[in-house]
Amino acid sequence: MINYETIKKIMFNFEPETAHHIASFGLKALPYCRTINNYMTEKNFVDNSILTQEVLGIKFHNPIGLAAGFDKNADMIKAMPSLGFGYTEIGTMTPRAQPGNDKPRLFRYPEQESLQNAMGFNNEGAFEVITNLKKVYPFAIPIGASIGKNKTTPENEALNDYETLIKGFKDICDYLVVNISSPNTPNLRDLQNEEFIKAVFGMAKSLTDTPILLKIAPDMEAQTAITLCKTAVDAGADGIIATNTTNDYTLLPNPQDFGGISGKVMSEKSYNLFKAIAAELHDRTTLISVGGISDAKDAYRRIKAGASLIQIYSAFIFQGPSMCKNINEELIALIKADGYNNISEAIGADYK
Repeated sequence: MINYETIKKIMFNFEPETAHHIASFGLKALPYCRTINNYMTEKNFVDNSILTQEVLGIKFHNPIGLAAGFDKNADMIKAMPSLGFGYTEIGTMTPRAQPGNDKPRLFRYPEQESLQNAMGFNNEGAFEVITNLKKVYPFAIPIGASIGKNKTTPENEALNDYETLIKGFKDICDYLVVNISSPNTPNLRDLQNEEFIKAVFGMAKSLTDTPILLKIAPDMEAQTAITLCKTAVDAGADGIIATNTTNDYTLLPNPQDFGGISGKVMSEKSYNLFKAIAAELHDRTTLISVGGISDAKDAYRRIKAGASLIQIYSAFIFQGPSMCKNINEELIALIKADGYNNISEAIGADYK
């Protein structure tokens, strides 16, 4: 097989969004190349009883998932096991198709192993994504669906967008995520308030038993984040995903002055807010940690801080298909070294 470093050198000659489209084409085609797909799945997918657990009533063979933002239209799901992911999160989808923000809107920082994006929920819309999802669901690994409001939907009508999406996706995914934390849709983060959170989760729980989680931004005071997360849990949220991308532009040299930063430079910022939330909620709800994770050491400290599951995006771009395998195999070693028989024993170990 071709070395990923060789592929990366070629791909990084293209504009980031162009490279993403090329990669997307390859991943859509991969499942139809059965020999290669089966080889990659056998090589990369770690299925070990130490990592197997039930979360939200769902079986996960390993805890490393692909974060939302990569597979926006649910047309790459079949390739995910070959990349080693234990689950995948599609979206973020909106009720109506939208092109997203003006280009260029995706930027690489290879030395920092980080990205900056201002995509703006570009997707083909709920109807198209639902059509794609119905072709594969249920699937070999769990599928989450991240949902958000359209850019043109006024804030006072946002609840209607989330209601439409919950009704559309509730029976064709394993869990749902209310995304009100992207920095790339104007005023979306204004919905990170107690009133809206109570309304959206109250509405959601009246419509479905499918687990539904809240995804929050990293750019707020810890106590504010804790209060909002507690509000969500009290209103019926089944879990918290922390965190989305950051608009702290001090983290990068010569950044753009718009969009959200992801990747290694935000690892500490994301971890610190996650740990603050987990200290209050680890024994009350399911927690998923995302933001700058690129190795097993970082993944494991978040697990010990209370994360049942981990999500990765930027590190996959820089490390390639062997990333999940490497992290999962090192996680097994770390879990064993601490004397645990299963990952579930390590979750929240910092508080035991």
